[in-house]
Amino acid sequence: MSHALSHGRRPLSRRLRPVATAVAVAAVAGGTAFTAQAEPSAATPPTLAAAPQAVAPYLYNGWGNPPDPAEVQQATGVSWFTLAFVLSDGTCDPKWDGSRPLTGDVDQRTVDTVRKGGGDVVPSFGGASGNKLEESCADSDALAGAYQKVIDAYGLKAIDIDIEGDAYNSAVIQQKTIDALKKVKADNAGLVTYVTFPSDQGGPDDSMIGRAADSGLEVDGWTIMPFDFGGAGQNMADLTEQATDGLKNTVKSAYGYSDDDAYRHSGLSSMNGITDNQETVTTGDFESILAYASEHHLARLSFWSVNRDRPCPGAYPNDDTCSGVDQDAWQFTKIFARYQG
Repeated sequence: MSHALSHGRRPLSRRLRPVATAVAVAAVAGGTAFTAQAEPSAATPPTLAAAPQAVAPYLYNGWGNPPDPAEVQQATGVSWFTLAFVLSDGTCDPKWDGSRPLTGDVDQRTVDTVRKGGGDVVPSFGGASGNKLEESCADSDALAGAYQKVIDAYGLKAIDIDIEGDAYNSAVIQQKTIDALKKVKADNAGLVTYVTFPSDQGGPDDSMIGRAADSGLEVDGWTIMPFDFGGAGQNMADLTEQATDGLKNTVKSAYGYSDDDAYRHSGLSSMNGITDNQETVTTGDFESILAYASEHHLARLSFWSVNRDRPCPGAYPNDDTCSGVDQDAWQFTKIFARYQG
């Protein structure tokens, strides 16, 4: 299956920025990531979807008019954000968008603000454009070291690896990423991992998932981006469910899971409002997607992006400052914030 750039997290919505998303590997460490609940039995461990980071919409500081995360937290009940993007500066050294320092700038202020509000962040590595650590780092050990540098800098409970485009289509880079994640998980007890990548209407191809299973890497949430399927006039809720069912089947086949376990290791990251291909994902679609995610206990329910979750000041500008649909501020975020896993 070929992967058009439009499936790799918005060439339109991110083309003015250094990067976009496709494979998101979110890692979450420590028991504090889970909401308070009765002590589970050994046979029924808490699922990732019960944790607050399971609903962490993307927040992007690198372009446009980023929202105040404290305002979003207070208005919606969402506490976590997937913070985009960690890239290469041309070497195997991680920086925000490949240029902003890892600590001490706007991104650290965002982390501090979110944590002050009772939440946390899932830094997102990669995207559709810009220099990728997955490409710049010479081997899996070096790549794992770059991931670890960010984990240590922020005492992270989560990371998000976003792999797409040439990086996703390269078997060598896929394997390097898988091996690096195996090392990071071994070195960070309790680290939870998501992997997000493109999908067609029937679901993703099995390349990354199959290689991971063959390599002994078990991630907590394989995440697809179910949009940019081909233009306006489509029922995006139905297509989202169809693609995620396809993801579940791929995960089930690779790992030998039951249907239930496969859904619990699957996730989705939608796009709110008008997509790059001029599809429209409405708040009604989000309600349907929420019901579907709740029925199947998906590992992750996210979207690109909270930056867009507000009405446009005028005509839709084809960028990431608003959704392009008639809405109140943070309306999409409020819907997914109700997800209980």
